[in-house]
Amino acid sequence: MSLKWPGVGVWCIWAMALWAAPPLSAAGLDSRPAAVAPGLQARDMAGRTHTLEEYRGKVVLLNFWASWCPPCRKEMPSMERLRVKMAGRPLAILALDSVEPVEDVQGFLDTLQLGFPILLDPESANTRRWKVYALPTTFLLDTQGRIRFVLKGGAEWDEGEALEAIEGLLGEANGRDQAL
Repeated sequence: MSLKWPGVGVWCIWAMALWAAPPLSAAGLDSRPAAVAPGLQARDMAGRTHTLEEYRGKVVLLNFWASWCPPCRKEMPSMERLRVKMAGRPLAILALDSVEPVEDVQGFLDTLQLGFPILLDPESANTRRWKVYALPTTFLLDTQGRIRFVLKGGAEWDEGEALEAIEGLLGEANGRDQAL
């Protein structure tokens, strides 16, 4: 028997995997001793180049993801809610798509309204430099550009342990600013 729409089977499997995926949490958030982050240089969807240096003074959530990755897709709305919740605070969210054609990335982005930069890593140079072997992988950097937390897997970034870690880094930055 041949299928008229072979893509339907693939979409059904993908939808079941997304539906059956366990709820996202930040249970695997790994605290790290402050270490200087590797360099990052990537273009966004409009072709503008971003580097980490331009985000100094802000806590940075750097998320490595792909549109074909169910946990990546599932956590994106929480990253947008976090952005809205933290408006006016020194937090930057950067989502770096790893090794996908821009058309695939745009196809996914057309389904969401995101207000943070989507960066492209078509040759996987940043993904390799940051030693990312699983998607999603997210790094939380302090205001001095040092890696403080890493999470391999998805999270609800606007609640629980993930939000507490971000608030802690923002609190450190606020305390440092008041001490000056």
